[in-house]
Amino acid sequence: MRKVYVSGVGMIPFAKPGASRPYHEMGAQAARAALEDAGRDGGPVPYDLVEQAYAGYVYGDSTSGQKALYAVGMTGIPIVNVNNNCSTGSTALFLGRQAIASGAAECVLVLGFEQMSPGALGSVFTDRPTPFDAFDEVTDRLVGKPDIPLALRYFGGAGLAHMNKYGTPLEAFARIRAKASRHAANNPLALFRKEVTAQDVLDAPEIWPGVMTRLMACPPTCGASAALLVSGEFALRHGLRHDVHIAAQAMTTDRPDTFEAGDMMRLVGYDMSRAAAQKVYEQSGLGPEDLDVVELHDCFAHNELITYEALGLCPEGGADRFIREGDNTYGGRVVTNPSGGLLSKGHPLGATGLAQCYELTQQLRGSAEARQVEGARVALQHNLGLGGACVVTMYRNN
Repeated sequence: MRKVYVSGVGMIPFAKPGASRPYHEMGAQAARAALEDAGRDGGPVPYDLVEQAYAGYVYGDSTSGQKALYAVGMTGIPIVNVNNNCSTGSTALFLGRQAIASGAAECVLVLGFEQMSPGALGSVFTDRPTPFDAFDEVTDRLVGKPDIPLALRYFGGAGLAHMNKYGTPLEAFARIRAKASRHAANNPLALFRKEVTAQDVLDAPEIWPGVMTRLMACPPTCGASAALLVSGEFALRHGLRHDVHIAAQAMTTDRPDTFEAGDMMRLVGYDMSRAAAQKVYEQSGLGPEDLDVVELHDCFAHNELITYEALGLCPEGGADRFIREGDNTYGGRVVTNPSGGLLSKGHPLGATGLAQCYELTQQLRGSAEARQVEGARVALQHNLGLGGACVVTMYRNN
C-alpha cells in the first residue's frame, strides 16, 4: 500500500456560536489554507490537481460539502459528505487516507467544518428513533439524573465510574482542565486562551455536584480545518511538501459489551479507543512509550482522563498519578493536547479531527512556535464519536 503524506494543513480561529462566518465560508477558507500550505513557497496547490474530496460536518443539510468546496473550485471531482458525530473529521481523514493508500487517488482534500448553536447538544430529528436509544437506556439504569443533559450524563457518568472504581478525586479532572488552559494560552486559534487554575475549575458552577463543574465541559464552537493528503510520488512530481506521513490508522465501532457490561466507561467508548489504539500500535510497530505528543478527545475532562488509560499512556487506574506527576504536559512523559484540546480550543464537531491533524502536523514539522514539543517525532491522534466510532491515527516525521 502507498505511503500517505499530510502535505498541507489549514485551520481558522475557532469562535463561539453566532460569532463566526457561515459554514461554507469557513470551510472554503480552511481548504484554501491547506492548499497554500502544501505548496510551500511555490504558491498554493491548484485545486484542479485534487482528485477527490471528503467533507465532514454534523449539523447541516446534505451536500453542504459541495457548498463549501464550490467556492474553492468546481472541477467535477467526487465530493463525499461525511457525518459520524464527534469523530466526523477523523472519519473523513480515514476515508481520504484509504483512497490514496489503495491507489484510487494520489491527491485528496479532506475538510471539516461546523456552524453550531449555543447550548447542549440535542437531536435535530424528533419524529424518528434516535441512534442513542440503547445508550440512553443504559445511562438511565446506571446513572439516572434525568435533569442533566445527556452528553453530560454520559461522560460525567464515566468519570464517576472511574472515581468509584479507583478512588479518583474530582481534583484530577480539574487539573486536566487547568492544563488545557495553560496550553491554549499559546494557541492563537483557540477559543479560550485565559489560564485557569485547578481551584478555579473546582470553584466554577456545578453541573453535577461532586462529579462535574461547568469548566470541565467543552463549549459548542464554530470553525473549520482541512488537510491535503498526497502520495509520495505525487508530492515529488509537483514539488509539494511531504515531511509528515500517516504511519498507521484504525477505526473502530461498538461491540455488544458497550451495552451489556454495565459500565459507563465502556458506554462512552473506552473499549473502542483501546481497540483502535492497539491496532495502530500493531500496524506501526511502535507503542505508547514511543509517543512524543498526543491530541486526544477531551470533550469533557473526564474523557481525557479515561482515555489516558485506553491509549496505554498509563496503567489502568493510574491516571490520577499520571496527572499529579505532570506526565501529561511539557517536561513530562508525553504532552497531551498542546493545542488546548477541545476543552479550551473548542469543539466544532466536524472540524475537530482535522484540527487535531493540523496541530500534530505542526508539531512534527517543528513549527508549533510557543506550543512546540521539543524533538517531537511521533504523534498520536484520538477522535471519538458516540453512536459510535473512534479513529486513532499515528503520524511520524521523515
